[in-house]
Amino acid sequence: MGAIATGGVRVLNQDVIRKLQITDEMIEAAAEEQERELLRRELEYRGEREPLELNGKTVILVDDGLATGASMRAAVQALKLHSPSKIVVAVPVGAEETCRLFEAEVDEVVCGETPDDFRAVGAWYQDFTQTTDEEVCRLIDEIAHEHKVHDLLKKHPERYSYFG
Repeated sequence: MGAIATGGVRVLNQDVIRKLQITDEMIEAAAEEQERELLRRELEYRGEREPLELNGKTVILVDDGLATGASMRAAVQALKLHSPSKIVVAVPVGAEETCRLFEAEVDEVVCGETPDDFRAVGAWYQDFTQTTDEEVCRLIDEIAHEHKVHDLLKKHPERYSYFG
């Protein structure tokens, strides 16, 4: 029925809400539960690291695909609160109409495939299992480490050499 993101962003699918006769109370209960989960993930994934400074930067939002686009729309709205210079949405597969609608919301959209028979993102993957918190934290730590190495090399090229 929708998606949430940091900064109090909520994207609701009014068609689904009407069709399933979802009440405001049901929406609030679901939003409160998801906001707790969002906070838990932010704390676990970020750890002691400060949020990235996005003002004036080009940001590429990547997802496994676009069906309704609710999650990506919430991410875009949350990102716009940080004033990036450019927002790019990139997905390997998506519903043609959804990909087209994003062209009016962001600076660039890259949809690798927009199949005529698109029904669900998961249908386009051999393995569509959820990524675990442990996997996410490991990948973020790896990227943070590589970023620190890169910064160190840029600041002190006379002291360090890096091959790899």
